Amino acid sequence: MYSIGIDSGSVATKAVLFNGEIVDSIIIPTGWSPKESAKEAYNKIIERNNVDKSQVKKVIGTGYGRISMDFIDKAITEITCHAKGMHFLNPNIRTILDIGGQDSKVISIDENGNVLDFFMNDKCAAGTGRFLQVMAVTLNMDIENIDEELNEELTPQKISSMCTVFAESEIISLLAKGIDKKSIFLGILESIGNRAFSILHKVNSNETIGFSGGIARSNLVKNIIEKKVKKEIYVPNDSQIVGALGAAIKGF
Repeated sequence: MYSIGIDSGSVATKAVLFNGEIVDSIIIPTGWSPKESAKEAYNKIIERNNVDKSQVKKVIGTGYGRISMDFIDKAITEITCHAKGMHFLNPNIRTILDIGGQDSKVISIDENGNVLDFFMNDKCAAGTGRFLQVMAVTLNMDIENIDEELNEELTPQKISSMCTVFAESEIISLLAKGIDKKSIFLGILESIGNRAFSILHKVNSNETIGFSGGIARSNLVKNIIEKKVKKEIYVPNDSQIVGALGAAIKGF
C-alpha cells in the first residue's frame, strides 16, 4: 500500500509516493492554478509508477494551495508536514529552516518530529525564493546556476534593503555606478543569510538545524548561513520535497 503527499507551494508543486520509504517524487511549476498543478502532480506520480488508485491509502495535501485540492483525503498545515518530513530524513534535527517561494519559517521539533514552536513570516517576500528570482532577473543572472557563477572569494556588495521593491531599485542604482553584478548578487545572498539568521532566533535553534526549500539547493547560501550560525547545517538530497514527504508520512 501507498500514500501520496502533495505540497502546493507558490512556485512549485511537489508530490511524494510513499510506502514506508520514498518510492518516487515529482516537482512541477504551480503556475496559475494550484488546484490543476496539484492534480497534475498526483496523476503523473500515479501513472509513472503504475500504481492503481485502490493501492493508495490516503492522499494528503499541504502548502498554501491545499484548500483548493478537492480530490485529497485531508489537508494538513505545512508546519506539521515539514516537521514530519525532516524528522524522517534526519531524526537528529531539532530545528528546521524552510525558505519557500513566498514565505520563510523556522520550526522547533522534538525527538519524535512533533512541533514544539514555530515562527512563520508570510507577510513579506523578503529573503524568499520569489525575492531571489526578482533580483536575479534584475541582474540578468541565472538563479539555477548561482553556485557556478559566484564564489565566496568575491567581495559582497552590501544591500541595505530587503524589501523587494526597494532592493530592486537599489540594485539598479549600483549597476549604474558600475558595480560588478556578481558582487551585487553575492550581497543579496548575504542579505538572505542575515534574514535567515535573524528568524532562527525566533525559536530555540541551539540544536541541529535542517534546511529545506528551493534556496537550500544552493551550497553557497548554505555556507553563508553556516558561517552566521557557527555550525553545520543539514540539507536533504532533495530539499524541496520535505513538506510533501511529511504529508505522505501522515497519510501512511
